[in-house]
Amino acid sequence: MAGTVSQTEFANDFPLDSVEPERAIPHYLKAHYWWVYIHPAAIRVFERPWLVNLILWGNYARLRNAVFAEFGESLPGRTLQVACVYGDLTPKLSQRVGQSGGLLDVIDVVPLQLQNLARKLPKTAPTRLGHMDSAKLDAPSSGYDRALAFFLLHEQPTAHREKTLSELIRVVKKGGKIVIVDYALPRPWHPLRYLWRPVLATLEPFALDLWREELTKWLPPGVPVHTRKESFFGGLYQKVVITVQK
Repeated sequence: MAGTVSQTEFANDFPLDSVEPERAIPHYLKAHYWWVYIHPAAIRVFERPWLVNLILWGNYARLRNAVFAEFGESLPGRTLQVACVYGDLTPKLSQRVGQSGGLLDVIDVVPLQLQNLARKLPKTAPTRLGHMDSAKLDAPSSGYDRALAFFLLHEQPTAHREKTLSELIRVVKKGGKIVIVDYALPRPWHPLRYLWRPVLATLEPFALDLWREELTKWLPPGVPVHTRKESFFGGLYQKVVITVQK
């Protein structure tokens, strides 16, 4: 997502009113995703567990748990989540990080989404919220032990997607994991390969990029990484794990 850093705070201290103005939100979000992330009614509509699960065809818990399984039980050090998500993924991730004595940073460009997440986290959550650009992270190189992008990349146009992946690789330490969960091309026998395509084409105009190409297409060239892919729900969803080797 795009914008500039305004501040980083612990979740319980994140100000609900004094954040960077809406002009920091990038054009593609305003043009295509205002209805799900930016409009004041979006939180009331989409922050419902049953609806989030329905949108993912009943796979929310399975995909969330795939993230946890990949990261493992112990998450010491620093963890980065790029972009807020509806549902309970972040509170549960924050809890796991806290049990390991670690720290979770969550960044997003939409103040409304950061405000919503602040309300979902307990006051003692070891989590900081930052208003910044996933394509230009205000973070030192190799500063994180691991990172997560959960259904983010399909929302970004090509140039932004490439910059986000490049930044994630930059800020994660050698040997650290970047876990990406997102759409992929379903198997030929899958009915949603044909039924879901026009829906994505209408509502999420960049999503079909991940049907046409492997996600690794947008990785920066020449950077040493190891990638591994796992498919879910007949191939409609994928988990790509990038291990940084720089």
